[in-house]
Amino acid sequence: MVTKLNVKYHILLPLLLVLSVFLFFMPTAWFGINGLTVIQQRTIAIFVFAALMWIVEAVPAWATSIVTMVLLIFTVSNGAFSALLTPLDGGGYAQGSAVGYKDLMAAFASPTIMLFMGGFVLAIAATKVGLDVVLARLLLRPFGTNPKAVLLGILFVVALFSMFMSNTATAAMMLAFLAPVLKKLPADGKGRIGMALAIPVGANIGGIGTPIGTPPNVIALGYLKDTMGIEVGFGDWCLRMVPFVIVLLFIAWGVLLFFFPFKAKTVELKISDNVKKDYKFWVVAVTFVITIALWLIPEKITNLNSYEVALIPFAVFVSTGVFSKKDFSEINWDVLWMVAGGLALGTALMKTGLASTLVNAIPFGAMPALAVLIVSGVVGYLISNFLSHTSAANLLLPILAAIALGAAGTPMGESLEHLGGVQALLIGLAISTSVAMILPISTPPNAIASSTGLVQTKHMAMVGITMGIVGLILGYAVLIFIGF
Repeated sequence: MVTKLNVKYHILLPLLLVLSVFLFFMPTAWFGINGLTVIQQRTIAIFVFAALMWIVEAVPAWATSIVTMVLLIFTVSNGAFSALLTPLDGGGYAQGSAVGYKDLMAAFASPTIMLFMGGFVLAIAATKVGLDVVLARLLLRPFGTNPKAVLLGILFVVALFSMFMSNTATAAMMLAFLAPVLKKLPADGKGRIGMALAIPVGANIGGIGTPIGTPPNVIALGYLKDTMGIEVGFGDWCLRMVPFVIVLLFIAWGVLLFFFPFKAKTVELKISDNVKKDYKFWVVAVTFVITIALWLIPEKITNLNSYEVALIPFAVFVSTGVFSKKDFSEINWDVLWMVAGGLALGTALMKTGLASTLVNAIPFGAMPALAVLIVSGVVGYLISNFLSHTSAANLLLPILAAIALGAAGTPMGESLEHLGGVQALLIGLAISTSVAMILPISTPPNAIASSTGLVQTKHMAMVGITMGIVGLILGYAVLIFIGF
C-alpha cells in the first residue's frame, strides 16, 4: 500500500523536479512572452520549483527556501557558474541581467529578518524568566469567573501575546493553563469547545496587530520597503491594526458564544505564579516595556526605526546574561530562513526584470483595481487554509509586488491609489493569510486546539469560515477607507 509520505517522495517530488528542469532548459521562445531573457526563464523555473515545493511540502518549507536561494545564486546571479552565464542556444536569445549575488545573500540579514528575530528574542526571554506567566495571570484576573467573561479574556490575552510572541508558543502556553479548566466544564455542554477554540482564534487574529505578530506581516513590509520604497512604521501599523483586531475579537467572542453556549455558571482559572523575580526578570520586564514603547513612538521623534529598535533587546540580554548561547537554539531559525528565501526570490524577480516583463505581458493595467484586490485576498485566504501562512505569503507577495510596480501610471494604478494604494494590495494579502483558520492543518494553533480532543474539524470550520469572511471584509475596508 502506497502511503501519503511515499506519494510525496516517489511521485510528486520527481514530477515537480522534472517540470522545473524542463522549464529551465526550454528555449525562451517556448514561453511565448515578448522580451523574455534566458536568466528570466531560469528564474521562472526556480519560482515554479519553490511554489510547488511549498505546496507539496515534500521537504520542510524552510529547506525549500534555502535550496531556492542557492539555486538562484548559482544560476541567475553574477556569481553563477561561468557556463551558465553563456546562453545555451549560442546567443540566439538575450541573456539578460544577472542578479548580484550579494543582493540575494543580503536576504539572510535584511532589516525584515532582524525585526522578526528581535521579536523572537523578546518572546524567548519573557518565557525564560516567567514574565509571560505573570502577565497572563495579571491580565486574566479582571475577567472574574463568569464563563462568558473568561472566554472574552482568553481571546484578548492570547491575542495580546500573539502580537509579540510566536502564535504557536502562545497557543501551547495558554492550553497548558486551560487544560485543567476544560476538564472541569460539563461534558454535555458546548462551552468547553468554544473555550478551546478561543486559543487558535485569538492567536491567529492577534498576530495581525503588530508588524512582528506573524511572518506574512514582516514579508509584506519587506516588499513595501525594499521594492516600493514605502516604509510603514511600527506605530503606524499598530494604530490601524490593533483597533481592527479588537473589533474582530469581539465578533469572534459573539460567534463562539453563538455556536458553543456555556452550560456552566462559573469557571475558575488557576495559574500558578511561582516565578522568581530576580534581576533577570526585571531586566527583561524593563527592556520589554522600553522596546515596545520605542516601537510605538513615531520615528520622527526618536529617529529610530523599528528595525533598529528590534536589536536593542538582543544587545541588552546578551550583555546582562539573560540570553545565553543555549538560548540561540530556541530562535525559530526555520521561520527566519523561510522568510529569507521568499525575500531572495522576490529580489530575483525584480532584479532580473522578470517582474516587469510578466506584468507587461499581462494587461493588468486594463483590469479593475478592486478586482485585483478581491481576487488576491480570496486566493491568499483559500490557499492559506491548506498551506502554511508564511509559504502562502512567500508565494503570492512577489507576484503582487510585481503587479504593483507595473501598475504605476496605468488606469489600474490610478484606481489603486483611491483604494488604499499598494499598501492595501500587499498588507491585504497578509491579513487574508492570518484569517485563514478552517482546518486543523491551517495553522499550528489550530492543530494545538485539535489536540485537546474536544474540537472536531466541523467545529473549526464553522468558526473559521465565519471569521474568514468577516476578517476579509473588515480588513479590506480598513485598508481602503483608512489606509496607511
